[in-house]
Amino acid sequence: MSYWLRSLRFLASAFSGVSSPRQLALGFSMGMVIGLVPKDNLIALMLLFILASSKVNLCSASLATLLFSWLGVLLDPLSHLLGRNVLCAPALQEFWKSVYQLPLAPWTDFNNTVVMGSLVLGLCLFYPAYRFTRPLFEKYTPIVAERLQKYWIVKILWGTEVGAVVGEVS
Repeated sequence: MSYWLRSLRFLASAFSGVSSPRQLALGFSMGMVIGLVPKDNLIALMLLFILASSKVNLCSASLATLLFSWLGVLLDPLSHLLGRNVLCAPALQEFWKSVYQLPLAPWTDFNNTVVMGSLVLGLCLFYPAYRFTRPLFEKYTPIVAERLQKYWIVKILWGTEVGAVVGEVS
């Protein structure tokens, strides 16, 4: 039961005003990139490590990762074409050969056209997604937080009533 409560508290904290719209938008954009990239390689693991070590909203990143993992499957034909063009570019052939000789490079699966295309697509869409979602979070986060504060379960999840009862909140 505590697993579900932690998950709900994690979700409620995204709208509590603790995170700035910038952190929410960056989390969403990073989650989008992670969601687009196939998950069975070292690139996805490195992206997850970057996400976990940065100060962004993990809830918005998690929701974006889920959303774009589903959408990424639909974008695989586009990712394949984009990755094939990047990997087969004559000017980059020597570069890709030298990268593949690195010790961990085979585990990145960068030579897979879908992985490379998804990574390039995600990186190209990172800034536009950030610029699109930041005003949305600026506008709607206070509204959602205000509406959520009306419910007693949200207050408990945020810990305000529990903290007041125990005496931890002054």
